[in-house]
Amino acid sequence: MRNLRKVYPGQPPVVALADASIDISDNEFFTLLGPSGCGKTTLLRMIAGFEHPTAGALTMHGQNLLDLPPHKRPVNTVFQSYALFPHLTVAQNIGFGLEMLGKPKAEIKKTVDEMMALVKMTEMADRQTGQISGGQQQRVALARALAPKPRVLLLDEPLSALDFKLRKDMQLELKRLQTETGITFVFVTHDQEEALTMSDRIAVMSAGEIRQIGNPRQIYDQPAERFVADFIGDTNFLPAEVTDISGDTATVRLSSGTQIAARAAKSGEGKGKVTLAVRPEHASIVPETDGLLSGTLEQVVYFGTDTHYHVAMADGTAFVVRQQNRPDAAAQFNTGDRVGVQFAPGIGQVLRD
Repeated sequence: MRNLRKVYPGQPPVVALADASIDISDNEFFTLLGPSGCGKTTLLRMIAGFEHPTAGALTMHGQNLLDLPPHKRPVNTVFQSYALFPHLTVAQNIGFGLEMLGKPKAEIKKTVDEMMALVKMTEMADRQTGQISGGQQQRVALARALAPKPRVLLLDEPLSALDFKLRKDMQLELKRLQTETGITFVFVTHDQEEALTMSDRIAVMSAGEIRQIGNPRQIYDQPAERFVADFIGDTNFLPAEVTDISGDTATVRLSSGTQIAARAAKSGEGKGKVTLAVRPEHASIVPETDGLLSGTLEQVVYFGTDTHYHVAMADGTAFVVRQQNRPDAAAQFNTGDRVGVQFAPGIGQVLRD
């Protein structure tokens, strides 16, 4: 994708997508992630051919996709609503696209059998889609889209209708299917956990723009700007000042006066006021005298796997510490205690506002 742009006419015109440029590799699980209205589905529909860009280029292995109508593009789409045919069986649904392409019956049967085995639906072959669960319907929709062996499979929030546990299971299932088929998946979601769990790379979008592209670890641990840090997971934002910077390492002064090393999102930036982003799991609660920062413990929330400590700093900044629970760990701090917050040098990320 090169400088793809989509503007809808109006007063004023609505810019749904602004100069999006992405290279997606063969056999990659690539996710478009962002809040509702950020342009991710518009971008997906352009790849499918359901929307035409106002400007820009879209190519696959040198072929201009914009010259091809949707049915001639080597892509298939799985939508939020699976759009299965209720009067057809599971096997007939999976084979429908192949029939429309005029494939021989023997080839259709062979492919349908392969697809049903791939999505673990062989025993359901003769059931109508109204007789199977939502998760099974989703597998059928995937198998139907994979059957013609597209070069790219587009998935528009296909897990949104599933319950929590089934959604978790299907995240792993989707990644398995992508790995086994070798087909490029382009996945749209607003769910950060889905994106981090399944993706090889993620493009974080906001207001029609791509804010950062990277693998899940880069996106989570090295956000390029405040929006990305705030949208992906939970983050603490601390006012700070850069007093020295060398390459991608900065020295920052916190509101407490303490100076500590931190990572700079962009090398070569100068001194001045910044925001320091620290993930809750990268900090710990300690006695007040041992902390880089200190404050009052306002709330302790037990989540089973971990406990969240909500600390109010003297300057009014709120800070959350997430610590994993261990069977041998006794509660050391209670609501109302004066406590310290500690985190290691280099763990925080400097962000320019």
